[in-house]
Amino acid sequence: MARGGQGLARVAVVVRAGAAPLWWLGVAAAGIGVLVPGVTGRRIGVLAGAALLIVAAGVVGCTRRGRYTALARSAARAGKHDVLQDRAVTTRNWRRGHRWWLLLAFLAALGSAFAAPAAGGLLLAGCGLGLWLKAAWIGRRERAGGGLLWVRVDWLTPTAGRPTGRTVKTYRTTGLAAGDAAPGGTRRKTPALV
Repeated sequence: MARGGQGLARVAVVVRAGAAPLWWLGVAAAGIGVLVPGVTGRRIGVLAGAALLIVAAGVVGCTRRGRYTALARSAARAGKHDVLQDRAVTTRNWRRGHRWWLLLAFLAALGSAFAAPAAGGLLLAGCGLGLWLKAAWIGRRERAGGGLLWVRVDWLTPTAGRPTGRTVKTYRTTGLAAGDAAPGGTRRKTPALV
C-alpha cells in the first residue's frame, strides 16, 4: 500500500462471512440431531429449536445496530491510495480465523441433541440467518446513504474479526460501484464500473 494507503474490507461482507457456515452447520447438526431420541423427545426438541431459531435470528440481526450507525455517521471518504479487498479474500480470512469456533459450535449443537433433538442445530442456523438479516440491513443503509461502508483490515483481528470491535475507530466510504460486492455484501450481478 503505497503512500499511506490502507487495506479496506467491506463491512457487510465481514458480517455475511459467518452466515453461510453457521446456517449449513446448524442445518446439518439439526438433521443429525433429529435421529437421536433425546431426553425431551423429538417433537419438543424440534419445537424448541424452531423457537430458538426465530429468537436467535432476531437477536443477532438487531445486535449492535447503534454502533454500526454511529460508525457509519462518522465515516470518512476512502483515499485514492486505499486498497479495496476482494469479497472472496475477506470471506476466506474471516472463516480461517473462526474455523475452530465454528467446529466447536457444531460439536456443541450435535452434543445438545442428546438433551433436545435438533434444538442446538436450529439455534446455530438461527445465528447464521441473523447475520444475513444484519448484512441486508447494512445494505439498505448503504443504498440509502449512497455509499459503501469499509473497515480497515488491520483493525479486524483474526479471532474477533468484528466490524464493530473495540479496535475499530471509524469506517471509510466509497461510491456504490466500488469493489466486487453489491450493497449488503452479495456478489455483483454485473461487473463494477471502473
